[in-house]
Amino acid sequence: MFVHQSRLILRHAAPMLVAQLASMGMMVIDTVLLGHYGTEDLAAVAVGGGIYIAVIFAFSGILQAVSPMVAQLKGAGREGEIAGVLQQAFWLALLLAIPGVLFLNHPDALLALSDIEPRVEAKARGYLAMLAWGMPAALLYRTFYAFCNALGRPRPLMLIALGSTLLHGALAGVLVTGAFGGSGLGALGCGISNAAVGWFALLCSAAYLVFGQPLAQYRLLHAWQKPRIGIQRELLQIGLPMGFSSFVEISSFTLIALFVAQLGATVVAGHRVVANLAAICYMLPLALSIATLAQVGLAAGARDWRRAEVSLATGLLLAGSLSLALGLVLWCLARPLAEAYTSDPAVQRVALSLIAYVAVYQVFDALQTVAAYTLRGYKVTFLPMLVHIVCFWGVGLFGGWILAFRIASPMGVAGFWAASLASLVLAALLLGAVLWRAVHMLRD
Repeated sequence: MFVHQSRLILRHAAPMLVAQLASMGMMVIDTVLLGHYGTEDLAAVAVGGGIYIAVIFAFSGILQAVSPMVAQLKGAGREGEIAGVLQQAFWLALLLAIPGVLFLNHPDALLALSDIEPRVEAKARGYLAMLAWGMPAALLYRTFYAFCNALGRPRPLMLIALGSTLLHGALAGVLVTGAFGGSGLGALGCGISNAAVGWFALLCSAAYLVFGQPLAQYRLLHAWQKPRIGIQRELLQIGLPMGFSSFVEISSFTLIALFVAQLGATVVAGHRVVANLAAICYMLPLALSIATLAQVGLAAGARDWRRAEVSLATGLLLAGSLSLALGLVLWCLARPLAEAYTSDPAVQRVALSLIAYVAVYQVFDALQTVAAYTLRGYKVTFLPMLVHIVCFWGVGLFGGWILAFRIASPMGVAGFWAASLASLVLAALLLGAVLWRAVHMLRD
C-alpha cells in the first residue's frame, strides 16, 4: 500500500509542481520587464504585488474548502453530490470577489503602513486597479483549481499554467514596453496582462468543465443550483480557517520584509535573494501536500482509515526526505546560487550568511505543510489555524523582531530567519500532535 500511495502522490504532485513553478514564472517576467523599464514601476509592482498576494491568498484559501469536501464525496461514492458542491463554491467565489475588488480599488489601509513615494504609490494604485478587473476570474479559477486537485486531475492545471505564463510573457512584453508602437505602460501594462491572463485561465477551465471527458460523469454544469445555505455554511466552516491560515502565513513574511527594510538596502537585497530561494523550494512540499490531501480525503470519505494513515505517512516521508535533499543541495551550492542572483559582494555575504537557515528550514516547513494539508483532508481546519497564528505571528514575526532589534546583541536579519526556523519546528510539532490525535479519534 505504501508503494501504491507513493506512486499516486508523486503522479499527482509532479504536474502540480510544474504548474506552480509556471505561475511563479509570471512574477519573474514582471520583474525582468520592469527592471529594464523603470525603477518606479518595479517598486510599484513590488508594493502592489504584495497587497494582491495577501488578498488573493486569503480569499482563495477559503475556496480551497472544495478539495476536502469533493474528495470525501468521491471516496464515499456520492458522486451525484459533487456538482452541487462545485456550483455552490462558484457562488461563494463570486461573493468573495466583491470585497476583493473593493479592496484592490481602495488599498489605503495597507498603503498607509509604509512611507511610499507619491509617484510609486500612484503607479501601485493603477496596477491594483487593473488587477481588480481580474479578481472574479482569479477566484473562480482557484475554485476550479481546488476541485481538480480533489479529483486527482492536475494535468489540466499544469497545461493552463504553462499557457498562461506564455501568454503573459507575450502580452506583458508588448504592453510594458510598447514594442509595436506607442508608449510603454510599465506597471499598468503588467496589471492589464495579469487580469487578461486570469480570464484566459478561467475560459480554459470552463472549456474543460464542459468538454473534458473525465468530468462528463459528474454533469457539473447541468441543473444549475441557486445558492444553498447548508452547503455555503459548510464551505465557510471549513474554508474560513484555511483562508485565515494562508493570510497569516503570507502576511508574516510580508511584514518581515517591511521590518528588514530599516536595516539598509544591502541587507534587504540579501534577504530578498534568500527569500526567493525559499519560495522556490517551497513549491516541492506544497505540491506533495496538495496530492496528500486528495488521497487522505478520498480514503476518509470511504472510511478507509488504514489507507488514510498510509497516505499521510507517505506524504510526510516523501516531503521530509525530498526537502532534506533539497536543503543539502542549497548548502552545497550556496555560493554559486548567491553569485547567480547578484554580483554585489556585500549582498552575496548577507545571502550566504542566511542560506544555512533555509537549508534546515525546508525540512520542517515541508513537515508542517503536509500535516496541515492532511488535516484539511480530514476537514480539520480550526486548530491548524490557531497553530499558525501562534507560530507565524507569535514566534516567527514577534520573536524575530525581538532577536533582530531588542536583545543585548541584536542579530539583525538573521534574527528573523532564526525565529522563522523556530516557528516552523514548533508548527511541525504542534500540527503533528493535532494530526496524531485526529487520526486516533477517527480510527476509534
